[in-house]
Amino acid sequence: MAQRKKASISEEDYLERIHELIQTKGYARAVDIADALGISQPSVTSMVQRMASSGLVNYEKYRGLTLTEAGKTVAENIQIRHKILLRFFSVLGISAEAQEKDIEGLEHHLSEETIIVLKNLTAVLEKRGEVLKELHKIRKNPEA
Repeated sequence: MAQRKKASISEEDYLERIHELIQTKGYARAVDIADALGISQPSVTSMVQRMASSGLVNYEKYRGLTLTEAGKTVAENIQIRHKILLRFFSVLGISAEAQEKDIEGLEHHLSEETIIVLKNLTAVLEKRGEVLKELHKIRKNPEA
């Protein structure tokens, strides 16, 4: 079986949103995806058609769409990365606004190795309250 090329950052964003929509609403339509991503419906339709030809989604014009197994795997992996980064940034006390902006950029670019290290570091920090207190103290007063 030929191996599929890695999904692009845009495809990953779409797959993540489609997966979220299906989880919350039970379905995903182009209009919902456009609203979630803040882009035009024709742009969504074009991308969804491309992703269908790549084997990531099942798409029928004027109907909802579903993720293929390959698309679902990519979406779930991005969702896991997102949760790991969210937990890490939350432990560090980073504002929700900064987290949202930074995670969207980082989740697509970090290696699997780095994600695993951040996950493990987060677990250690959560167990070491004194280290977290010191980090938060330094954030509030960088000169200390």
